[in-house]
Amino acid sequence: MRAWSVVEPGPVDAGSLRLVGKPVPVPGDDELLVRVRACGVCRTDLHVVEGDLPVRRPGVTPGHEIVGVVAGFGAAVRGFEAGERVGVAWLRRTDGSCGYCARGSENLCPASRYTGWDADGGYAQYTTVPAAYAYRLPGDVDDVTLAPLLCAGIIGYRALRRAALPAGGRLGLYGFGGSAHLCAQVALAEGATVHVLTRGAAARKLALDLGAASARDAYEIPPEPLDSAILFAPVGDLVPVALRALDRGGTLAVAGIHLSDVPALRYESDLFYEKQLRSVTSNTREDGRQFLALAAEHGVHATTHTYPLSRADEALRDLKAGRFDGAAVLVNDLS
Repeated sequence: MRAWSVVEPGPVDAGSLRLVGKPVPVPGDDELLVRVRACGVCRTDLHVVEGDLPVRRPGVTPGHEIVGVVAGFGAAVRGFEAGERVGVAWLRRTDGSCGYCARGSENLCPASRYTGWDADGGYAQYTTVPAAYAYRLPGDVDDVTLAPLLCAGIIGYRALRRAALPAGGRLGLYGFGGSAHLCAQVALAEGATVHVLTRGAAARKLALDLGAASARDAYEIPPEPLDSAILFAPVGDLVPVALRALDRGGTLAVAGIHLSDVPALRYESDLFYEKQLRSVTSNTREDGRQFLALAAEHGVHATTHTYPLSRADEALRDLKAGRFDGAAVLVNDLS
């Protein structure tokens, strides 16, 4: 099969991602073989390609917002049929037995493994997924619309919960890409006032079109103090900026898997008055199920820009440069 491979982590402009031939993967006893139809492009893919995240699997195929159909399965799989449409997301496997898993925090499992980082992902014709970690998808939504929900949406949802937004509260979103524009729709549907702080006129326009109360540059002050904020941009310099924008008792959640260095914080201006700074680590499968249900209930939808899978490198370059609003989705054109 044809698949994209991180041949040598480095700048995506330098050819670190290459289209190669790989064998069609063989599913394990508890796994599904999935023929990829669409795969969202996530900033985490860029971190894998460029080496911001340490190499877990040499030559890995990125991609973890996958919509496809079951093309085969292992001997122990029950409840799935060939041709059934499924979703494959970032969290691939946990041990299910550690203390974190036992208390419902499988996202913190030390043995957790991830699609497109520990195992080959969806920038390919086929991939595999443990059946217990595959998502069943609604039949009335198309592949391209669904793909970004499987990571950008799920992570945005977990970040929103980590931000402890009170009912009817004031939420600031720093950065407004694939994840933030889905998170904003959930927050708005739940009655929040949303202020967006981000670079790029197109992203600010999209925010206002979706119902944000304001949209300003990332380093500007929002028009009112925030009860909660989420940092989606992987820019550590924005941490003190967002903390200073919080009202007393506010919470800032940092949503990314990678963040540039955070400058020194000033206790009196940045953290005093019981402000909280929280990180977000992956997600649980329950987060995914809850978010997909909310998305269906409230009509949460991704603003998408499609690329052929054969041009995945171009999509990542455009993501890095901020050339599109919303989310990019690769549509499988490989044969």
